[in-house]
Amino acid sequence: MTYATDGYKLWMDYKTISDSALLKEYQSLIGSVQTYGNSETMKKATTEIYNGISGILGMKNQKLDGKFSIILGSYNNLPKTIAQQLSQELENLNEEGYLIKSFSNHIVITAKTDIGVLYGTFNFLKRLQTHQSIENLNILDSPKIDLRILNHWDNLDRTVERGYAGFSLWNWHQLPEYKDARYEDYARANASIGINGTVLTNVNSNALVLTPQYLEKVKALADIFRPYGLKVYLTARFSAPIEIGGLTTADPLDANVKAWWKNKVEEIYTYIPDFGGFLVKANSEGQPGPQNYGRNHVDGANMMAEALAPFNGVVMWRAFVYSEHDTTDRAKQAYSEFVPHDGEFQDNVIIQVKNGPIDFQPREPFHPMFGAMPNTNLMIEFQITQEYMGGATHLVYQPKLFEEVFESDTYQKGKGSTVAKVIDGSLDNKKITGVAGVSNIGTDRNWTGHHFLQANWYGFGRLAWNPYLNSEDIAKEWVRMTFTNKEESVNKLTDIMIASREAVVNYMTPLGLHHIMATGHHYGPGPWVSDLSRPEWNPVYYHKADNNGVGFDRTPSGSNATAQYAPEVATMFNNLETCPEQDLLWFHHVPWTYKLKSGHTLWDGLALKYQKGVNEVAEMQATWNQLENEVDTQRFNEVNMLLSIQYKEAKWWRDACLLYFQQFSKMKLPQGVEEPKHTLEYYKSLQFPYAPGIRPQW
Repeated sequence: MTYATDGYKLWMDYKTISDSALLKEYQSLIGSVQTYGNSETMKKATTEIYNGISGILGMKNQKLDGKFSIILGSYNNLPKTIAQQLSQELENLNEEGYLIKSFSNHIVITAKTDIGVLYGTFNFLKRLQTHQSIENLNILDSPKIDLRILNHWDNLDRTVERGYAGFSLWNWHQLPEYKDARYEDYARANASIGINGTVLTNVNSNALVLTPQYLEKVKALADIFRPYGLKVYLTARFSAPIEIGGLTTADPLDANVKAWWKNKVEEIYTYIPDFGGFLVKANSEGQPGPQNYGRNHVDGANMMAEALAPFNGVVMWRAFVYSEHDTTDRAKQAYSEFVPHDGEFQDNVIIQVKNGPIDFQPREPFHPMFGAMPNTNLMIEFQITQEYMGGATHLVYQPKLFEEVFESDTYQKGKGSTVAKVIDGSLDNKKITGVAGVSNIGTDRNWTGHHFLQANWYGFGRLAWNPYLNSEDIAKEWVRMTFTNKEESVNKLTDIMIASREAVVNYMTPLGLHHIMATGHHYGPGPWVSDLSRPEWNPVYYHKADNNGVGFDRTPSGSNATAQYAPEVATMFNNLETCPEQDLLWFHHVPWTYKLKSGHTLWDGLALKYQKGVNEVAEMQATWNQLENEVDTQRFNEVNMLLSIQYKEAKWWRDACLLYFQQFSKMKLPQGVEEPKHTLEYYKSLQFPYAPGIRPQW
C-alpha cells in the first residue's frame, strides 16, 4: 500500500508504521510525555515529540500508556532525582550535544542546553522512523564541528545563482510583515540534522542587505530561526562603505573605514543580538577586496573580525581566488595567497576553502590548503547544489563525494592526518571549526527540485555534525525516513544512490578530467570551448588535449602544483604508476597509448569509462522501475521522468566528449562503446540561453 506525497515533509513525514507487530511493540513501550522548561526551543521540542509519536504510532488523540514515560528537558530543568543519575555522563557532552538514556521506567532526552534537547528529540524520533529498538538506550552524541552552515547563493530579487529548485525562499519584498510558514519549516528541517547556521545572501553580494531597510527583514527571519538553534549570517560586500556608507574608499587600514564597519556591526546587533557574522568573497571573479588598495586578505579579514569580536561574531573569509594575470595554474593560487599568512588571522576569522583546488567538480583531489595552515582556522566548503552535475535533473548522491574528501589523507602530521581531522580541529586544536554547504533549496514544493536531492541536504547536515559517518549508512537512514523500511527496497534505493556519484564522474569527467562543461550555465559538455576572455575560463586550459595525449601536467615538469601537498602526497601524485587513476589526468598529461592498470590504452579506457557511466544510469533506471509498487505514484513518476533526462544527457556527454577527444587520439572507439548518433559539429551547435542557475550580472 503506497500513498501520494509531494515531498514537502522531507525526511520528517511521521507516517504511521505499517508493520503491525512493531507498531504494537512501540505502543507498549511509549508512555506519557513530560517536558521540563518553557523556552521557545523547549516548546518546539515538545510539539515535535507529540507530533512525531502520534503520527508514527497512529495515536493522534489517544492516550499513551506504554512502559516508558518520555522525559524531555535540559539538565538544569530536570527533576533532581533524575538529573543526579545523569550528571556524570553529561560531562562528556558539549553545549549542543545530547543524551538519550533509558532507566527505570523512563526514556530521558536531556542535554546541557535546550537546543541539545531538540537535537536529541529528532534523534529519538529517527529511531522510531527507522524501526530501531528503543529499549536499553544509552546514546551520547555531540557535534564534532562548531559551525555547520548552509550558504544560500540567493539574490535580493529572489533569483538564485546556481539554483535549480525555483526561486529563493526569502520573499524580501513582503518581509518583515509577511512571514511565510515555510520559513519555520526550513528552520525545523535544519535543526533535525544539526545545521546551526544559514548565510541568507549570495557570496557575490549586494551591499543593500546591510541597510536598515533590509536588516529589519533579516531580523524577522532570525526571530523565526532562533528557537531551532539556527543563527543568521550575511555576506558582506567589501565595498559597502563606499556603496551605502558614503565613503570614498574601502581600504581596510583606513580609520574611517574601520569606524564604518564597527558602527555597522553594532547596528546589526541591535536588530539581531545573536547575529553570527559575515561571509566574505573578496578579490575573486571581479569582487572588490583589500587587494584593490594594495592590502592583503589578512588586512581585510582582521579589520572585519575586530568589529565583530565584541559580539562573538565570526568572519568566514573565502579562499576561492584566482586571477587572469596568473596563467600557469589556477589550482595553485589560493594556496599561494593564503598559506604564507598562516597564523596571522584573528581568532574569530575562519578561512573557507572549497573541497578541491578548482571549483566543485564531480571529482577533485582534496585542496592542498588542508594540512598546510596548522595555525589558522579552516572550514571546508562543499557545493550541495549541482552546478557541475546536471542541476536538479540528475540524481547524484553527493555525501559519497563529501565522505571521499573527509577521508583523504593530507599527511600533515604523518599518515592518518585526514581532512576530517583538519576540519574538526583535532589535528591542530583550532579555535573555531566549520563546514559550509552551498544550498540546493528553493521554492519548489519538494524543496530541492528532485526528490532524491533532498538526501544531499540531509547527508550534508549529518556529515557536518560528524565527518566520520559512513555515506551508505546515511543513505539508508534517509531512505527509511523518506520512502520505506522494507529491507529489499531499502537496499535497492541505496544501491541507486551509492552508484550515482561514480556514474556522473564516469559520464562527465572520468580519469581526472575536469572543468570541461559548457560556458556560463555549466550545463552540458563543452570541451572545445577556447574563445573566452580569460584563459582559465576555457575548458581547453584544463584538459590540454593534443595529438600526443590529454591531461594537465601538475608535476615538477609542469605547473608543479603537487609541491603544495605534503611530500608523501606529492610523491604519490607525481608518479604515473602511483597516482590514483581517478586523478590521473588531473596531474599528468598522458599519451593516448599509455597502458592503464586494466591493460587498456588510455583512449580505450577513457571511452569505456564514458560508456560505463551511461550504463550505470540505465541500471539506476532499471532498479527504480522495480520499485513501482513500493513508491507512491507521484514520486515514482517524477523520478522516472528525471532519470530519463539523466540517461539522455549521459549519452550526450559521452558522445560529445569522445567525438571531441577522438580528433586528437585518431583512434577508433573500442568494442562495447556505442557510436555517437550525431556529429561533433551538431553537439557544438547546441545552445541553452535560458538554462537554470545562470550567474546574474553584478
